[in-house]
Amino acid sequence: MAKELRMRVLALLLAILTGGQLGAVLAQTPVQPAKKAVGSSTSSTPAGNDGAAASAGTVASSSSNPKGAASGSGPSSTGGNVPSESKTQTTPAPKVDANYIVGIADSLLISVWKEPDFSGPVVVRPDGIITVPVVGDVRVVGLTTGQVQDILTEKLKTVVTEPQVTVIVRDIKSRKVYLVGKVGRPGAVALGGHETVLQILAEAGGPAQYAKPQKIYILRTVGDHQKRIQFNYKKVLAGSEPDLELEIGDVIVVP
Repeated sequence: MAKELRMRVLALLLAILTGGQLGAVLAQTPVQPAKKAVGSSTSSTPAGNDGAAASAGTVASSSSNPKGAASGSGPSSTGGNVPSESKTQTTPAPKVDANYIVGIADSLLISVWKEPDFSGPVVVRPDGIITVPVVGDVRVVGLTTGQVQDILTEKLKTVVTEPQVTVIVRDIKSRKVYLVGKVGRPGAVALGGHETVLQILAEAGGPAQYAKPQKIYILRTVGDHQKRIQFNYKKVLAGSEPDLELEIGDVIVVP
């Protein structure tokens, strides 16, 4: 009985020892093929060549793109959608007719074809005179732009062959009327010719919503006193009363 028990114990110890060695062998067995696989891959491609290949691929990808593409394709990076010059706004010349009479402080533009030395802007001085190169002083107050043009043409004939002169009014300072009260755009309005009250009101946007257009009046200075002229806007529109031609310095009051 004791012998049989010893035999079982020995068999059990043998089984334990044999199982541990078998486990160690099994644990080491998958490691060796893995090492061989790694060794086979490293043998075909050296580790140093992998880094070189990666760097070469990076260089190739960057060189295939345009130079500007690296900084982005937006408007701020290429500048394609940003205008090189900002558009400047110019003030349009006032509308004047052929009978416009030049006044003091008016700004004129004199243009002589193919003669830039005689062309340019001038301002009428308080004495009513403008100064033109070579021509000298020319009195223009009280003359129309056409008359000023004819005078300059005659004076330039001594220095220019067949001069072609153009005189344009750039800014009107001497001929203005004034809008006050309940009107769309109150303020000073330049007279280009023979404008009427109705025309000036229309240019300024007309009477405001809560205005009293039937009680509009014009203040006009006559000599040393001021004259008040009634203007019924509704009757003038209806044609039952005549429109009124304005004079320099008139004040249109819209209550």
